[in-house]
Amino acid sequence: MAVVPFQNEPLTDFSLPQNREAFRRALELVQSRFGREYPLIIGGERIMTRDRILSTNPANPKEVIGSVAKADRDLADKAMAAALAAFQDWSRVSPKARARILLKAAAIMRRRKHEFSATMVVEIGKSWVEADADTAEAIDFLEYYAREMYRLSEPQPLTRIPGEDNELYYIPLGVGLIIPPWNFPCAITVGMTASAIVAGNTVILKPSSLTPVVAALFAEVMEEAGLPPGVLNYLPGPGGSVGDYLVGHPQTRFISFTGSKEVGLRINEVAAKTAPGQRWIKRVVAEMGGKDAIVVDREADLDAAADGIVASAYGFQGQKCSACSRAIIHQDVYEEMIERIVERTKKLVQGDPRDPEVHQGPVADESAFKSILHYIEIGKQEGRLVLGGGPSPLASETGGYFIQPTIFADVDSRARIGQEEIFGPVLAIMKAKDFEDAIRIANDTEYGLTGSVYSRNRANLEYARRHFFVGNLYLNRKSTGALVGVHPFGGFNMSGTDSKTGGHDYLLLFLQAKAVSEKL
Repeated sequence: MAVVPFQNEPLTDFSLPQNREAFRRALELVQSRFGREYPLIIGGERIMTRDRILSTNPANPKEVIGSVAKADRDLADKAMAAALAAFQDWSRVSPKARARILLKAAAIMRRRKHEFSATMVVEIGKSWVEADADTAEAIDFLEYYAREMYRLSEPQPLTRIPGEDNELYYIPLGVGLIIPPWNFPCAITVGMTASAIVAGNTVILKPSSLTPVVAALFAEVMEEAGLPPGVLNYLPGPGGSVGDYLVGHPQTRFISFTGSKEVGLRINEVAAKTAPGQRWIKRVVAEMGGKDAIVVDREADLDAAADGIVASAYGFQGQKCSACSRAIIHQDVYEEMIERIVERTKKLVQGDPRDPEVHQGPVADESAFKSILHYIEIGKQEGRLVLGGGPSPLASETGGYFIQPTIFADVDSRARIGQEEIFGPVLAIMKAKDFEDAIRIANDTEYGLTGSVYSRNRANLEYARRHFFVGNLYLNRKSTGALVGVHPFGGFNMSGTDSKTGGHDYLLLFLQAKAVSEKL
């Protein structure tokens, strides 16, 4: 089977009436399923449990999106047994045949695109545009990793010597534990899972307890695409019990994780301990967040910079590891930039994201709501409150987790709101005396995921290329919105293992190379 070159999935143009109507119909479909039960899927078997995870709408927590089975340790063992059994056959399936399943899954997901997006609107509070981009990225991952497996299945180039036949090829690792986050519940869940599967591994997928319904829909898609039972085991459950147990399990070969720094470090620590009967060093692939900065030089397009800062800081309520949580501005344009940022932020429309005109929905849940408000109170002691500063009136009106887009100015680099990941709609603005000082401030963090620079000065852009220490650096564009195949994504330091999702190196994290030499 020949495949056309990879192209990114187009985003939906919601200015077209037919697209708006199609999305409204998808929302109606999703809402008609509110309260539906979702079982575990272990070795192809559907299992309902007495204990449940209730997935609710953060814009209106009284609405139950789904009642999802909750796994325990016994069911985790059952999932491990199913994955181990399935690995024996799946690891021997030809790489191209595995890739074809991903291509089929991409076609199915493309037909159900609005259904997945509408589910995210109500399950985690994404706007239409943000949800559509999430689903498009998921389709991209399926298409891209299928082609990558085609490429890696071909003979690998070696130096040839007389009298020997030498070859190198890639084989899968074993059973992996996939722990995706709630903020990109379609794209990252699909990318992390599909990459491991197409490489020939079998997996246990433990989705976030905030977004298990989107993950259940993906598991259905993979079954429809022809994935054999046991290759993908859908296992929602508590991270502190089921998650930790499987991370430490002697049969777990690798853990692929995206989430907070604290949980990522905990996984790395547990995985590093060799359990009795374990025959390998476990691999940990971790993406753990950031404290990302946009630097604005005095020689910059200030309107473009303000647009990029607001889009990066407040897209999906700032709940992205790549979100701009720090704006570092040259002193010569500092006050002027603040005015432009505030002006644009005031125009953001907040409300229930089922409304297509809404830019700002709720934050993820009550825990996030309380944590972000706590940081806002800290910020009032550390900076000058310019905008926002508390819950939105919508929070009391609807019971949803709405927070005002908040801006603090005159923040010191070492302030808590300048150092700690808030993961919400809070922007800290810092003043730099010159461009080199701005880059110094940008690097003054334990993270190193994304960063942006706005400047028309070529020498300063080149300086940033060399000295701005992040895995993804953007020049004269926003810090969010990495595209599969275009912007391989992953960062340095406490931002994780620089996995570079959506890049040529990524599948190698789930493979091991075997060299075979025969004397002729």
